[in-house]
Amino acid sequence: MMRASRTLMSAALRRATTGASGATSSSLHPACLANALLTPAVASPSAGSPSPSSAPNLCFQQLRLKSTAPMDHDDEDEAALDATLNIDAAPTDDADGFGSGSEMSNNTLESVADYTSDKSKSGTPSPWAVFDAWGAGADIVDPLSADEEYKLSKDSVAIPFTDEERAGMPDETSILGAYDHLLKRKSSVHFGYPYNLMYNHEELYEFMKYSINNLGDPYVTSNYGVHSRQFECSVIDFFARLWKMEPDEYWGYVTTCGTEGNLHGILLARECHPDGILYTSKESHYSVLKAARYYRMEARAIQTLATGEIDYDSLSAEIEKNLDKPVIINVNIGTTVKGAVDDLDRILRILSQLGVPRDRFHIHCDGALFAMMMPFVDFAPEVSFRKPIDSIAVSGHKMLGCPMPCGIALSRKEHVKKVEQRIDYLNSVDTTIMGSRNGQAALYLWYSLRKKGIAGIKRDVTHCIDTARYLRKVLHDAGFTCRLNDLSSTVVLERPMDDTLVKRWQLACEEDIAHVVVMPNVTRDKIDRFVEELVEARETHGRMEPVRADSPLSKLMCSSWGGETHMPKNGN
Repeated sequence: MMRASRTLMSAALRRATTGASGATSSSLHPACLANALLTPAVASPSAGSPSPSSAPNLCFQQLRLKSTAPMDHDDEDEAALDATLNIDAAPTDDADGFGSGSEMSNNTLESVADYTSDKSKSGTPSPWAVFDAWGAGADIVDPLSADEEYKLSKDSVAIPFTDEERAGMPDETSILGAYDHLLKRKSSVHFGYPYNLMYNHEELYEFMKYSINNLGDPYVTSNYGVHSRQFECSVIDFFARLWKMEPDEYWGYVTTCGTEGNLHGILLARECHPDGILYTSKESHYSVLKAARYYRMEARAIQTLATGEIDYDSLSAEIEKNLDKPVIINVNIGTTVKGAVDDLDRILRILSQLGVPRDRFHIHCDGALFAMMMPFVDFAPEVSFRKPIDSIAVSGHKMLGCPMPCGIALSRKEHVKKVEQRIDYLNSVDTTIMGSRNGQAALYLWYSLRKKGIAGIKRDVTHCIDTARYLRKVLHDAGFTCRLNDLSSTVVLERPMDDTLVKRWQLACEEDIAHVVVMPNVTRDKIDRFVEELVEARETHGRMEPVRADSPLSKLMCSSWGGETHMPKNGN
């Protein structure tokens, strides 16, 4: 496996400002670095490789390499992907941006070399490859020994006050060794939460020695020079292009998580419509109604369909009762438990039918997982700013994969002016939820997007959707009640009666159901192992019965899902 030399590590900075030719890139937004993120990293064609229908000749690599160099590609593949995603041409030059002149800002070197060790090695991790660097591949890591369990006990990890206390404790190195084994073990049996564990950021380890803080607004550089704003702005530019925003009409920032993105989007809605009512489905992420509590907003939790989508008739009726107040709607682009996608176009039709004018409604889209996936799903409905929406929040550590929680908040620039305040101490403006902001996260997101490219993200999404269908099939064939929403990689099933199995596979549960979120690190081999253990648990502990007539499991059995009901076979 290839490892880049540490002496060439700083060249990551140059990739932010130069393309393949070495020329300085242009910027999309004032004070932002050039957006070179949308160059597809397409693999060379190889015989027998499966290909997504919308991206011919994509090669699904069979080996996972430490090097993450861009894959070889040709112009036809690149054009095909751009046409599929309807991505506009690169933005024009902006002399005021980070990309102009010989220096981008006070924290960036003028010239660094391209360090990539071997460009013939493909770098986007194959979802089918064995990936064992962190236990996220096909193998399941053995449990901890009794000694390792002791080293991670409360007494062992306590912080001593005296030398006498320290003398009876394991040393830090042995504790961390046990912790590393624990994380590998947990990562190898991780099914219930939407985190992509298939990533490699070794080339960024060198930057962990810096206290990178993007305090203040992403576009207004503060006096603190150890920041990663140029990378943050490039990430924002990527998502602005992905969601079809005009160059001078958007504002965004890298958040700590999807929850912060929801808090920010709903804050903007409240500032734009102080007397508005927030409407959201009962199956929305808990952070949406938490935002309503924080901001003392009037809110309505709307009933849902059995599939998890918002009940459109109930939404319409509730809005009609309150037409004297502005309408604030949270649209779910993938609900937390069932992965259901609210129909944005239908919601917009409801507003039109009720005669709600554009200046009387505000739409925030919670797209924590699936807003990142949906643009890469063939024939999926479009969720973009070409429609009258106002903000989107998405998580960065979910689909892309990142060692720290992070996300992106994107909104129309005009709304941000309502919360902006000048802070002399920062020599910047206050527009974000947090003050100090993790500059490492922006760097890691930029790196993931640059290395994967459009083609790499497309492959990951295709893997998740296809593998989720496989999981649904094997669960159904084994006689389990299960469902899979369209446009989703979240398979919902009856909750196992064995809590040990639930904890072992880290399943997320809600009353009498559980779910598996299929991410790039979830393989068919692991699915087979998981289903085998489910069958064994059923034989030992029996089946989960609906806890009440309208319980989540009862709704899984509802015919409104359409198609087969996936009921147990042979009366089991």
